[in-house]
This record gives sequence, C-alpha cells and structure tokens, in this order.
Amino acid sequence: VSSEQMTNDADLAYFGVISIGTPPQSFTVIFDTGSSNLWIPSIYCSSAACANHNKFNPGLSSTFKNAGKSLSIQYGTGSMTGFEGFDTVVVGGIPVKNQIFGLSQSEAPFMAHMKADGILGLAYPRLAASQATPVFDNMMTQHLVNQDMFSGCVRNGTLILIMVTFGGVDPNHYYGQIAWIPLSSQMYWQITVDSVTVNGQIVACNGGCQAIVDTGTSNIVGPQADISSMASANVVNCNSINNMPAMVFHIHGQAFTLPSTYYGCRTGLQSSNSDLWILGDIFIRQYYSIFSRAQNMVGLALAR
Repeated sequence: VSSEQMTNDADLAYFGVISIGTPPQSFTVIFDTGSSNLWIPSIYCSSAACANHNKFNPGLSSTFKNAGKSLSIQYGTGSMTGFEGFDTVVVGGIPVKNQIFGLSQSEAPFMAHMKADGILGLAYPRLAASQATPVFDNMMTQHLVNQDMFSGCVRNGTLILIMVTFGGVDPNHYYGQIAWIPLSSQMYWQITVDSVTVNGQIVACNGGCQAIVDTGTSNIVGPQADISSMASANVVNCNSINNMPAMVFHIHGQAFTLPSTYYGCRTGLQSSNSDLWILGDIFIRQYYSIFSRAQNMVGLALAR
C-alpha cells in the first residue's frame, strides 16, 4: 500500500508527482478516473502548453524504449497527440516497470493553463487510446499492490487535503460505513443513479440514469433539462448560501447529500448533450472514494 500526497489547483483539479526514466525525471500529473492513458509533455513538443511545463527527454533515460506507435487522445476540452514509449514509472513510491506512456508532440491550448504537466488515467483498459495498458493494470499484474483497488479523498474539514492510496484504503480519511456501489459498465467507473432530489422532490434523473465518477472533471455534468431543473430548484443566493437546500443523489439504495456549500458562489452544475452524467470533484470532495478493480465497485464514505 502506498499513498501519494496531492496538490489542489483552485478546486478544479488535483495532481501529484510521479517520475519516469533512469535516472528519474519528475512530472506532476492529474490522477484522472475519467481516462486511461498516462502521458506527459516531451522535448519534441512545440505547443504553447509545453513551453511552461516539464518535458521528458527520452535520450536521458537508459531504460526508455520507443514503442513505435503514434498516440492521439481527445478530452472534453481538447486533445493531445504524440507517440508512445516504455519506461519505469514511479507512482507513490511504487516502481512500475516497462510502463507504456505517451510523449506529447502537440497539446491543446487549454493545457497551457493546467498546473499539472500531464495526466495519469485510472479508468479501465477499454477506454485507453491506442490499446495502452493503464498504470494501475500494470501495478496489479506486477503484484505491486496488496489489493486491486485505489482510493482517495480531497477534503479534510476546512482544509484541502488530497491523498490517493494505491492498494488499499486509509481509515483515517473517512467516517462510518463504506457504501459499495456495483459498476454498471467497466470502461469508466460507471454507476446507476436512481434519482436526484431537493427538499424531497425529484428534480433530475427521474427513473434512473448512468453516471461516471470522474476525478478529472471539476463539476457535476448532466443533460441540459435535468441541470436546468436542478438549478431552478437551487438558485444560488450568494448572501444566504448556508440556507440553501441540499442536493441528494440516491444511488443503490443510499442517499448521498451535497450540502449547500458552493465554492466561490458557484453551483458547480454544468449541462452537456450527453445522457451520461459526470460526478466530478464537486461531488467527490464530500466523500472518500474507493475504486475496486477486484470487485468492480465504487465505495463511498463521508470524507474526514
């Protein structure tokens, strides 16, 4: 079991430090349960986004091998392109040998504003671009973790404390019982939400909907009609935030409450054209989250 301390980027993303190569070159990456590839900027990248980030130099690593394959990954806000290589990747003190990863040659403009250098995807292999084996899958097959799960929290009282633990759970970071939710699909960390209520009334997801638990997205994202309904039931009054009603997500027979704490006086709600909901950091920061590959379940417990 190994834990990695994370850094908070304006409540929008959470990232930690990894190293790649021999001798190690260090990078900050977003630990993203909504994607499956690991990639970092390379010295061959000329995009503006690479100018203000650390860049990997494969010529300085004695263990680097070129995979001979190109890579292109599309995210919700842009894309990266480059090529793939193999090297030793150290995550939270765990050395993962012969890990495939992407070396960017071009990056979308929005990535210039990211504090993190790259992204480490923690979703299932089915989601991986170019059929790359995700880092956690190699951790499992190389028997580097005690249990085939990882977990994390992004909140500690009024302080921000971000921690991801590979190979187990840390009981110091949650209260009470863990609610285990079976996955409805094994590509994203996808679950079934039964409904969303405000003041006991269903305001969204009537009859059930599909949602992914995604550490790489800051907001709660859903279909436009549902998000509009939630927003009208929960209009933000910046002068009386504490008096606003809570949103309750009903999942697998349990109620998960989001209190009326709106960061920077924002709802944290965002509409999309997809029927697939995204439970991003606004949701996750309330709960210690456990991602079990052994049971194909997500566990949620109140964050300490």
